[in-house]
Amino acid sequence: MLCPSCHHEASGTFCNFCGASLAAAPAGAGTSAPTIPATTNAGGLSENAAAAISYLTIIPSILFLVLDPYRRMPLVRFHSVQNLLLAAAWIIAWIALAIVEVVLHFIPFISILFMLLNLAIAVGFFIAWLIAIIKASQGAWFKLPFIGDMAAKMANSQ
Repeated sequence: MLCPSCHHEASGTFCNFCGASLAAAPAGAGTSAPTIPATTNAGGLSENAAAAISYLTIIPSILFLVLDPYRRMPLVRFHSVQNLLLAAAWIIAWIALAIVEVVLHFIPFISILFMLLNLAIAVGFFIAWLIAIIKASQGAWFKLPFIGDMAAKMANSQ
């Protein structure tokens, strides 16, 4: 018998997969073919979940841009490109700050200022990254300042 909620094979009075009650199932529910929601694909990830996962590191972002079911999803493609641009922006900011710190190392106590600047930049990028993950999991087309429009153009979406 198929569960009326999630369409997985179930037996007894409750579905073993989603926990829905099987008592309310129609009489012919066990013989019909399951219908798969449009938001899932062969891998089982919804578009929102894949978009949020693309922010975990650059590896899922690259994989989602290459793998066939995900590269056709505009939301996943946009968030993958935006994550790659966010990582590149963080690396560029870190390198630029390191170069300026090396050039100005002769000024007394300048290392304390650069330590605070490094901390502020890291916190700023972390907050932007966290907001982007949350918005991606909600299915929002959230564009980060400066890189969001570039990500949309590169991903050919919106």
